[in-house]
Amino acid sequence: MTESQHARMTTSVVICVYTEERWTDILAAVDSVRAQSRPALETLLVVDHNPALLDRLTREYKETDGVRVLANRGPRGLSAGRNTGIAAAHGEILAFLDDDAVAERDWLRWFVAGYADPDVMAVGGRTEPIWASGRRPAWFPEEFDWVVGCTYKGLPPGKVRVRNVLGGNASFRRTAFDVAGGFATGIGRDGDKRPLGCEETELCIRLSRARPDAVLLVDDRAVIHHRVPAGRERFAYFRTRTYAEGLSKALVARSVGAGKGLESERAYTSKVLPAGVARGVRDFVLARPGGAGRAGAIVAGVAAAAGGYVLGSLRTRGGNAATFSVVEIDRGDALGEAA
Repeated sequence: MTESQHARMTTSVVICVYTEERWTDILAAVDSVRAQSRPALETLLVVDHNPALLDRLTREYKETDGVRVLANRGPRGLSAGRNTGIAAAHGEILAFLDDDAVAERDWLRWFVAGYADPDVMAVGGRTEPIWASGRRPAWFPEEFDWVVGCTYKGLPPGKVRVRNVLGGNASFRRTAFDVAGGFATGIGRDGDKRPLGCEETELCIRLSRARPDAVLLVDDRAVIHHRVPAGRERFAYFRTRTYAEGLSKALVARSVGAGKGLESERAYTSKVLPAGVARGVRDFVLARPGGAGRAGAIVAGVAAAAGGYVLGSLRTRGGNAATFSVVEIDRGDALGEAA
């Protein structure tokens, strides 16, 4: 790719939304895209089976604003919503932003910069939490910031090659979906139901298998700020989310195999988390706030995730696991049939 071709690359931003309770957050997310130093070609708001929200957003935005409002054309859930956005987008790069997050001004600029190398198929960024209480709960370990959709302690800094990007702050070359298909439905979030995840992990592993020379990056200069509601600052949510992550990992392992599906998790649990426990114990001994709580939360989080994974694996073997399917993206602005 020449410098001039790279300079002309276009970007579509997809924001999936599902509830009017986040109305102010949705408007803020769109405004942050509009304020980018490198403008997006378009912003697509995909509404997940909520007619009232669809109607309200349609009245709020006109296509002349560079914003298109679409109804999720697949089953309920984040994966199908993203697939609807992919099918309708016109950009060469597709960026995904959570509906309760705002992007820094150079977010898209750093994403696009990563695609100067034609082998790069995905670029993710760094997600910082905005705590409802104004500060991180003393007991909440940074190693588990993924629980609230944020970049967690243990990820390497800078611009680095990774197994998978994190879906709330990520971009893909459009051709990645031609190679690997879209996000698997049946994995990931479905509104306010059990907080499952890992749909982007499964997609990235599938992409790397379909194209072994594919490069996936995280550039921590591509920053967004993600709102953490008060309910997610509580230990009850922490426990539920880590358990659900274990269930999700079992589905990923079923799809792509435990070897690749748990590759990063092995290093995380064997190196990052023990170091976190040690720091928590040290802080407790030194009478620093929250040390014992952080150490205990790490142990509890590992136990909950392990329990979810075991149960999910048993369901898979017994044929009772949740079903999921990989969707081919139809360039005719419609979802293809599930494969």
